[in-house]
Amino acid sequence: MKRWRYLDTVVFFAALGVTWEYGVRAFGIKAYLLPTLSDILRAAWEARGHLWTQSMITTHEVAIGFVAALIGGALIAVGIYFAPVAQRTLYPLVTGLQAMPKVALAPVIVVWFGYGLASKVVMTFLFAFFPIVISTLGGLYSTPRHLEEHFRALRASGWTTFWRLRVPSALPNFIDGCKVAMPVAMIGAVVGEFVGSSEGLGNLIMLATSAGRTDLVFAGIIAVTVLAMVLFWFVH
Repeated sequence: MKRWRYLDTVVFFAALGVTWEYGVRAFGIKAYLLPTLSDILRAAWEARGHLWTQSMITTHEVAIGFVAALIGGALIAVGIYFAPVAQRTLYPLVTGLQAMPKVALAPVIVVWFGYGLASKVVMTFLFAFFPIVISTLGGLYSTPRHLEEHFRALRASGWTTFWRLRVPSALPNFIDGCKVAMPVAMIGAVVGEFVGSSEGLGNLIMLATSAGRTDLVFAGIIAVTVLAMVLFWFVH
């Protein structure tokens, strides 16, 4: 059974690829609008070294920003949970900032932090931070009440209850937050590269667009997608 476990996934994506390839040919769509899948794969193969280099640069940006968001988000969530003042002040601020269009901040971030690594890390952090905070808080607040009463009956200290009960109870929510945060962290890095950079997959896509290389644009987009899926699998 394990041998055929992913057969439906393979068949689905193979059918999708065939539909793309022959659908473009059948409808006579111009290559500059939508190239065939074979043209995209050919462009990706020809630029494989460059794609790999730019992918590693983007991965580096995402890794730093995501780890910073993971640590910062967990600490902020714990602080909000324990401090009533933070629940009344910081939590509404975090909720409001989550709804803020962070893409609109990208040009300002580049002005503040420059065209180098720092601005991309900040953009990655901003995209990944809020899902982790909200999910971790949800986990801390959803600790089963009967288990809290059990720890209280055992006269467990607040610190013991937190580490032995609340943290394990919040862990699934925290992991779910990380799963949500990882793909959007990739979006943050690419957006930062779109706005201002001289390297990375976002920069490659922008240069290919300027040159009219739609096949290379799609190759870059596929590289971003595959990279996001690999990183998601790593967190998963």
